[in-house]
Amino acid sequence: MPVHMTKIAFRSESVESLRHWLESHDSVARLTTKNRPTRYEEMVGGSLYWIHQHAIVGRSPILGFEKTPEGRWWIELAPELVGVKPKPKRAHQGWRYLKEEDAPRDLEDGEDIGDVLPGKLMGKLSRLGLV
Repeated sequence: MPVHMTKIAFRSESVESLRHWLESHDSVARLTTKNRPTRYEEMVGGSLYWIHQHAIVGRSPILGFEKTPEGRWWIELAPELVGVKPKPKRAHQGWRYLKEEDAPRDLEDGEDIGDVLPGKLMGKLSRLGLV
């Protein structure tokens, strides 16, 4: 089973702006990180799950890792955003590992999730058993 990671969609104003940024790349979208994950080999074939407004909102398949000329690391992603069932997730700096069993499921073709609640509100309602 591949290992996944989570990361905040930094500078994205909306899920659509994140989708636009990803899809603006031809074959590979790259993010820069200071340190390569220890388990990077297990992560190829996994996904980067994007956090926007305290909720996981989508994922991009991880294609690989490459060292930059400055000595940092590129996380190479497929230039697509796969919709997932939104799941509350606290914001964090950098990236974090995500186990397969904790990853939200992909949305089915044509599945309508309706209006998405903000992550903080969704988290509170979920703890109360209301969603």
